Amino acid sequence: MSNAEFLNTDPFEAARTAADYVAAKTGVESHDIALVLGSGWGEAADLIGETVATLAASDVPGFSAPAVEGHVGTIRSVLTREGKRALVLGARTHYYEGKGVRAVVHGVRTAAAAGCRTLVVTNGCGGLNENWAPGTPVLIKDHINLTATSPLEGATFVDLTDLYSARIRGLAREVDPSLDEGVYAQFTGPHYETPAEVQYAKRIGADLVGMSTALEAIAARHAGMEVFGISLVTNLAAGISPVPLSHQEVLEAGHAAGPRISKLLAEIIARL
Repeated sequence: MSNAEFLNTDPFEAARTAADYVAAKTGVESHDIALVLGSGWGEAADLIGETVATLAASDVPGFSAPAVEGHVGTIRSVLTREGKRALVLGARTHYYEGKGVRAVVHGVRTAAAAGCRTLVVTNGCGGLNENWAPGTPVLIKDHINLTATSPLEGATFVDLTDLYSARIRGLAREVDPSLDEGVYAQFTGPHYETPAEVQYAKRIGADLVGMSTALEAIAARHAGMEVFGISLVTNLAAGISPVPLSHQEVLEAGHAAGPRISKLLAEIIARL
């Protein structure tokens, strides 16, 4: 059975099957925290604790190898220094890959089925605030979903008023009081936004633009998880940046900021 066929049977049964596989292969019956590590954030997995098991994502039911340079193709079980179990999802499926919304949120639903009650979701993104230089981490306080879709199906009504945890944002500011926060807008991609689209996003309240996160956060809230989101500004968005955008720029900014932001994230996770 292909991944697409597997996910289309029943997405929650698929998540349970994947979670059972993870438990069997890692030897960890239940996890506490899930981390989705986007561009620039990968080093955090090495700082939060001891990796007790590493799985190839493509071996886990419903998962695929990452299609984006800068993402790793593994799922790791980490024992934090505080004694919690973290599930690090290095294989993120983006909506623009054309695999469907169920595939995009399969990792989050698998984490929930594996026992995780907290989701830490990260990304590299374009910044709309000229004061945020490339390499600036920004807390996500809310999002605007511009994908014209949802991971929820049927009459599934979920309150998103406080989707991004104010409690955890407060913990983050205990680690670094200088952290700013903003609203993240998810576009579909894979093309970067036009200058007009960036101005539109800015006018409707966005401070950050990218191609992930919002759909995952919605699925996490539906699953009852507490959500903490943090973005790395890898570039100024189109029309704000004086130079053309490129994925190489994103990778370089993430690489340069990696040690600093990974240490920051590890210190925040230690307080959860």
